[in-house]
Amino acid sequence: MSTIPELTRHARELMSKAVENTRREFGAIRSNKASPSLLDLVRVEAYGNPMPLNQVAMVAAPEPRLITVQPFDKSLTQAIEKAIRDADLGLNPATQGNLIRVPLPALSQERRKELVKVVHKLAEEGRIAVRHARTDAISRIKKLEHVSEDDKTRGEKDVQKLTDEHIKQIDGLIHAKEAEILEV
Repeated sequence: MSTIPELTRHARELMSKAVENTRREFGAIRSNKASPSLLDLVRVEAYGNPMPLNQVAMVAAPEPRLITVQPFDKSLTQAIEKAIRDADLGLNPATQGNLIRVPLPALSQERRKELVKVVHKLAEEGRIAVRHARTDAISRIKKLEHVSEDDKTRGEKDVQKLTDEHIKQIDGLIHAKEAEILEV
């Protein structure tokens, strides 16, 4: 990478990935609404290997307080139920025929506050990743040879503008997720 536009584009890609990663991590945090993404991190012991739940079953949220899991292979029903119970999400699955119902218990006020703290911690990690991309891009711009100081300054301002936009996106994600968690 040798030009300011290339460095800026690379920084934008890294920052966008940081925002997307933060969004994905927020999706796995439980709010009061059922969401199939809540079980994204659950691993099921299937065919001798730990596998993501969504590869061995269909996960859906037909109601705001219920997630349903339908195994592709009925022999995995008990393993799936055990994996959900052991995932430390505070969920208690129940099997009915070949469908596993996972009702979401109401969140206590204390648990909501804990989840908000987790959201802020994850958001800060996202912000740090965005800032790392900025620092890296600006230091590379400063090291460029055969580029005028004005162009370097303009490039640094562009990178800073990108940083501000991406930090603002993460802040928006925080507010949305916080409102979702605290909603009673």
